[in-house]
Amino acid sequence: MYNSELNKYSSGDVIMELNAYAAGLERTYGKDTVFNYTLGNPSVAPPESVYEAVRDLMNKTDQMAVHGYSPNPGFRNVRQHIAEMINRKYGRELTLEHVYLVPGSCAGLAILCKALTEPGDEFIVIAPYFTEYSAYVDAAGAKLVEVMVDLETFHLDNEAIRRATTPHTKAIIIDSPNNPSGAVYPEENLRCLSRVLREKEAEYGHPIFLISDEPYREIVYGDTEMPYLMNLYGHTIVSYSYSKSLSLAGERIAYLAFSEEIPDLPDLMRAVGGAGRIFGHACAPTLFQLALLKCSDDLVDISQYRENRDLLAGHLKKCGFEFVPPEGAFYILMKSPVDDAVRFAKEIAEKYRVIVVPTDAFGLPGYVRFAYCVSRDMIERSLPALSSIAEEYLKGNRS
Repeated sequence: MYNSELNKYSSGDVIMELNAYAAGLERTYGKDTVFNYTLGNPSVAPPESVYEAVRDLMNKTDQMAVHGYSPNPGFRNVRQHIAEMINRKYGRELTLEHVYLVPGSCAGLAILCKALTEPGDEFIVIAPYFTEYSAYVDAAGAKLVEVMVDLETFHLDNEAIRRATTPHTKAIIIDSPNNPSGAVYPEENLRCLSRVLREKEAEYGHPIFLISDEPYREIVYGDTEMPYLMNLYGHTIVSYSYSKSLSLAGERIAYLAFSEEIPDLPDLMRAVGGAGRIFGHACAPTLFQLALLKCSDDLVDISQYRENRDLLAGHLKKCGFEFVPPEGAFYILMKSPVDDAVRFAKEIAEKYRVIVVPTDAFGLPGYVRFAYCVSRDMIERSLPALSSIAEEYLKGNRS
């Protein structure tokens, strides 16, 4: 009677399912006894400039200009503002015609995959990867091709990418800083990727697009730098979200930015608009489009995330757990001390009320993800439980 094919999407969001499970435990045992590391929900307040911009807009006389529809690609002045910001920061020459505003980066990636896909196309994703990529590619009618990272560093394995690229490859999606690993791909690692893609473009005689998913671009630590992909590879499309940089996850404001070097860009932009219509992702929120005119250059206080990372990573290391220290975002990807990470996550949730996400759904079995965008107090309260887990699973030599 209904489309049962969609059941795999409605029941497949392991992160949301575990977050709901944690909420149930909190209701039963009390919030202070449950340590919920599941959801990548920003825990740092937006900058004051966001509140000021919204207050100013809410006080405007013409409220329909604030709450009415925008054009499908977004307001022209906002698109121009974003293009100029990119040009100023990264030395590009974009115009408003290179920018398309979307109601969240999930919507942007979904419509972009649909707009790019022709029959027989393949999209390469780098495992571990954000779980929803597979849904976007599948809904577009394309084939998902997984390529594993170098597990020593969690950086790109460009030789594996070379082997996976075929005449059917339409695009590769990368996510740096990465969810779930927190890795930031170094510039030389990305330059090597761009050389591989240019070689394959020449071999196959058609463009291969590099889709750079960048909700965590500014959340990097120490001397780590995040190169701008358009400056390394001409056929780059950036999907950028303000959900993390301004802590506006619920406001769903993001954009797609297209390199000046992409061929037949007007045709692609029309396809993006068409995909937005059929998926119902038209008109990014007007209020927050307009707010960007005043606060798009600002950033939340990431020192709180850095302090959380240092506290949690320091304790996990002290306990003897294995992980690659994260360079950005707000995740730690820890190797499960038992082969079955799903079983490990279930057991510690039931016994110690530490809720983490097994990364099988991210394309990498055997690991669990901690999202440390939580209160420092919760991390501190969880440390004894983490010590007990180490005592049971590491010193107890369980398998």
